[in-house]
Amino acid sequence: MNIQGKIALVTGASRGIGRAIAVELAKQGAKRLLLVARDRQQLAEVAIEIEALGVEAVILPLDLTQLIEVNIALAQAWRDYGPIHLLVNCAGVAHQVPFLKSQLLQVQEEINVNLIGMYTITRLIARRMAVQREGRIVNVSSLMGKVAAPSMATYSATKFAILGFTQALRGELAAHNIRVMALLPSLTDTDMVRDLQWFRWVVPTTPEKVAHALITGLRKESPEILVGWQSYLAVWCNRIAPMLLEMLLMMASPISRDGQKRYQRFKNAHVT
Repeated sequence: MNIQGKIALVTGASRGIGRAIAVELAKQGAKRLLLVARDRQQLAEVAIEIEALGVEAVILPLDLTQLIEVNIALAQAWRDYGPIHLLVNCAGVAHQVPFLKSQLLQVQEEINVNLIGMYTITRLIARRMAVQREGRIVNVSSLMGKVAAPSMATYSATKFAILGFTQALRGELAAHNIRVMALLPSLTDTDMVRDLQWFRWVVPTTPEKVAHALITGLRKESPEILVGWQSYLAVWCNRIAPMLLEMLLMMASPISRDGQKRYQRFKNAHVT
């Protein structure tokens, strides 16, 4: 896909990967960008950056879990700003907590935003793309959609589900000339993850590198877009030696490190 002259809608566009993707699409010559997120002020700041590049930006402050509001806003946006050629589903949240200590409200938030919100907007946009018989949909999953990680059970579950959803849509929507693909970043240095305990040995990538990988994947029509050598290594290892990878993940995980520290404190306290 050549983005030049096209109209794109990006969810989660107020920060992190979504923001970087929106800016990169502007640099690639998009005609108009529709920016979706909950924070109006942050969206306005991104819009200013995009308009400085000579591209029109429209902000849509929306909570994607609110079906009626989203439906009305997107119908108006399609009418007022023209047909959308590219949808990038980037909105997401992540909570890091051992499963046995997880809170239902956090679990529900991850499912509602990462899955239900994505489903809601994809359903609305895909139906309109099918009528115009043209479109591209990119669902942002994660490397954790291929390789589950301790302390991130619900987040990993939603990202695995996104890959299944993407694969199913790829087959269903092909007849309508709609291409559906998945973007799988590894750990990315964004506001969302800075409060998390990072896994040992993992080198974070940047939102800009993820955005560049997306542009390359769009040009190649790649069904799945992995980002960074660590992602390729992890997926390869998961295929040929899954038990080894699980052992390495446990060694690298914050849960394992905390457990080792507690054990060491206990051991030191009981040395005679």
